[in-house]
Amino acid sequence: MPVASTVEPDALLAELVATPEGRADPYPRYAALRAVAPVHRSAFGFWALSRYDDCQQLLRHPGVGKDFSGAMNSMGLSDAQRTVQDRFRNDRSNMLVTDPPDHTRLRGLVSRAFTPRTVESLRPRIVAIVDDLLDGFGAGEVDVVDALAFPLPITVIGDMLGVPAEDRRALRPLVRAVTAVLELAITPDALAAADVADAQLGAYFSELAAERRARPQDDMLTRLIEAEDKGDQLTEGELISTVILLFAAGFETTTHLIGNGVLALLRNPDQLARLRADRSLVRPAVEELLRYDSPVQLAVRTAYEDISIGETSIPAGSVVLALLGAANHDPARFHDPGRLDVGRDEGPPMSFGGGIHFCLGAALARLEGQIVLDRLLDRFATMELAGGPATYRDSLTLRGLTSLPVRFAA
Repeated sequence: MPVASTVEPDALLAELVATPEGRADPYPRYAALRAVAPVHRSAFGFWALSRYDDCQQLLRHPGVGKDFSGAMNSMGLSDAQRTVQDRFRNDRSNMLVTDPPDHTRLRGLVSRAFTPRTVESLRPRIVAIVDDLLDGFGAGEVDVVDALAFPLPITVIGDMLGVPAEDRRALRPLVRAVTAVLELAITPDALAAADVADAQLGAYFSELAAERRARPQDDMLTRLIEAEDKGDQLTEGELISTVILLFAAGFETTTHLIGNGVLALLRNPDQLARLRADRSLVRPAVEELLRYDSPVQLAVRTAYEDISIGETSIPAGSVVLALLGAANHDPARFHDPGRLDVGRDEGPPMSFGGGIHFCLGAALARLEGQIVLDRLLDRFATMELAGGPATYRDSLTLRGLTSLPVRFAA
């Protein structure tokens, strides 16, 4: 839907953050915001950036970090609920919200498992998983989210960490509940559900860690435990928090990459046909699908000092939003950004963030996306949408489908 550029920027932000319509269709609102106030100090207590270069500058700036103790709390929360929200935002054991030197130390303990060479060694295993899942596609409609986009990445990260296969599906709703804390606006009920789910995930992985201490295995959890036992400055809280983060991030966003990407191709049959005719486009196609409908739509930082973004000065203590979905549709960076182009070669999207918090699993997500596209095209002569319109989950930070019915023909 088009959105008039004369709309007040705070009204656009309110639609994006606080309305189901804005969360479901953010891109016209990003464009309108970028047109009227690309670097905007909102009345809600935060700044918002909607241009590619500005977002990149923020995420790479040495004067920003992830201390959100001064961030605005969501409306409608009691004092007790705000305490819970602050606990999530400032969990110093969680790599996602820590600064150096703790962030450097925690990331260093797991980064070797996600190097391009290590990830590439997983290719045969990922191909086998995808083929096994596609073998299960029967006649008629298949929900691509439930039958492929979810089970593939959770199997890969579950194998890497050592999470038993029989436990993984039951952990999915707990992860989904916890990710609600990443939203700018969270309801009291969603916050309470996140608090309960976080405790349940902590208890599960604490028990799993105890089992690994008793019976070590060749998995990442065992290696992290061994690092802790060798005095590598990893506390029990950091161990559990790191494993939960790796598990959740390892499947949640890649599920959305696959679901959003397949939907985009089915809605653009000319680009699907182009990809089918020239399989060398698989790699750039995944980059374009990441740009076109990013699984992660925003990143948040706090300015620790006065910083300049473009020609605007942002004072120390400010909370600043990098609207990654808007950056990925900035016409100053990407020609005709609303058009899907699987051969686009205009630089990387901002879907994995930037700076020291650049997504640790980017290489793995890319590889999984590439293999999925390649094997789908190998196995099926036709793919077409089935049923009604695709439905997105009601969130802005993490953008993904709840289901995607598709008809396949071998």
